[in-house]
Amino acid sequence: MTSRTRAYLGLLVAALLFGVTFVVIKDAVVSMPPLAFVGWRFLLGAGVLFIFARPKGRSIWVDGLAAGSLLFVGFSTQTLGLAETSASNSALITGLYVVFTPLLAAVARRTSPAFSTVSGAVLSFVGLGFLTITTEFTFNTCDLWTVVCAVAFAAHIVALARFAPRHAVVPFTAIQLLVVAVFGLAASAVFEGFPLPVASVLPALIGTGVIVSAGAFMLHVSAQRVIGPSRTAIVLSAEPVFAAATAAVVLGERLTARGWLGAVLIMAGVYIVLAFSPPEQADFVVPKHRDRGSLTGAEPTNQPVADGDAAERGE
Repeated sequence: MTSRTRAYLGLLVAALLFGVTFVVIKDAVVSMPPLAFVGWRFLLGAGVLFIFARPKGRSIWVDGLAAGSLLFVGFSTQTLGLAETSASNSALITGLYVVFTPLLAAVARRTSPAFSTVSGAVLSFVGLGFLTITTEFTFNTCDLWTVVCAVAFAAHIVALARFAPRHAVVPFTAIQLLVVAVFGLAASAVFEGFPLPVASVLPALIGTGVIVSAGAFMLHVSAQRVIGPSRTAIVLSAEPVFAAATAAVVLGERLTARGWLGAVLIMAGVYIVLAFSPPEQADFVVPKHRDRGSLTGAEPTNQPVADGDAAERGE
């Protein structure tokens, strides 16, 4: 099994875990305020990863702070939205990061986005309107929080394109999770009174903190180093499907006719972006690693291999 195949399979597992998490969090925030849940969840995940690797050097902390800040915005707004909106709606709106990613990447590269990217974005936003605007033409505030979440996740994927190849996976991931935890607990202290975890949410905290925050997110970071941000976004677009299926089975959630129309338009927009946008050129080079130490802190070599199709051809 090649490293690229392992990366794709790892991302698919991550998408499944991320999707199931919507239902778990939706149930947990009934008993615990959203920001506190985010803080304690990511503190657990960071603690697990810090056991296996210790970050070394100033640059990994600087990059981890930048990437972790975007991650905090994403997860905090997503969790705030889940307090009121359905798990299905949250998953579908979060999936818009697939559309936002190439748009933000174009901004970062100072180039114009492809026509298909813009067309997919417009179609997705029309679908978002059907999914979130009520018959009185008012937006669900919690759905708007989730739109912010989608933008933050897209920005995080673009940021990883710059930062991830510079650092070992485990310590770099650990710093990002720690940043989310610190910001989450600080915000909870200000806005929620810093509640401690209660027994009823411990299974959700442990599951989302250790298995998802530490495990699935590490799969995400590790895989993106191999296959790049565009392909990462493509595979992770399966997340809303897993989430909607889980919500239907576990919570009995069902979309209305209007919601189904919005969902179809959103997924059609995502499909247009993924299927018809020109292949993204390499956003970064992926360092080859001499040994397994690259996961936990050994210095990578300076021999790059190009991301994308050229790597598959051995160029």
